[in-house]
Amino acid sequence: SLPLVAHLICILLAIPLAVLFFVDQLLVTKTVDNKQNKLRKGSAHHWDLFIVAILNMVLSLLSLPWMHAALPSSFLHLRSLADVEESTHDGRVQQVLTRSREVRLPLLIAHILMVFVYIFALPAISEFVPTALFQGLFLFMALSSLGSNQFYHRLLLFFTEQRAYPPTSYIRRVPQRAIHTFTLLELVQLIILLAIGLSPLYYISMIFPLLIALFVPIRLFLLPKIFHSSHLEVIDGSH
Repeated sequence: SLPLVAHLICILLAIPLAVLFFVDQLLVTKTVDNKQNKLRKGSAHHWDLFIVAILNMVLSLLSLPWMHAALPSSFLHLRSLADVEESTHDGRVQQVLTRSREVRLPLLIAHILMVFVYIFALPAISEFVPTALFQGLFLFMALSSLGSNQFYHRLLLFFTEQRAYPPTSYIRRVPQRAIHTFTLLELVQLIILLAIGLSPLYYISMIFPLLIALFVPIRLFLLPKIFHSSHLEVIDGSH
């Protein structure tokens, strides 16, 4: 019963939504499926996206919420089934995964239990537990992950004397000016993302996924014209 103009508007709005789903799905996949987690089974990025697309098509027809892979549950599931030990790397004590158990049964049981939680417990939780508690939980998880975040450590270099720099690999292989310039550009990108993503104007926040997608050509084509390729490979080669 909608006019043709409404269908065209829906198509335009679906483009940033599709980009957002792609970015979120890829972010979770790359976070879980990397060499540090020592996974033995091969990845299936294209199959994952295809299955997510089919599921969301069906959910849309049934007027149900969309779904895709999400953090932190995917990564926490991986960590809960892994053997972890502490080791010193680049002058810092870090937790390193030594073995990952790639089984699906615990995840299946967890999601079956979540069905009962959503049906019986979620109404009471949403009524009696304040929203600030959930926000504090996510804030704590974000702060606890800063120890392994290279961007955070490079920000600290601005307030650290050069003789007190940690013996990390990129500091020994990349000039200080290049490190600080790259970090400042990342900080500018982060500020732009926060300004758009947290904007109270919905028509501005809708371009958030398009801005995320725009960072890809910036990294591939613009940054190599500013920095030496070998320096980019050291600082940002794993992303």
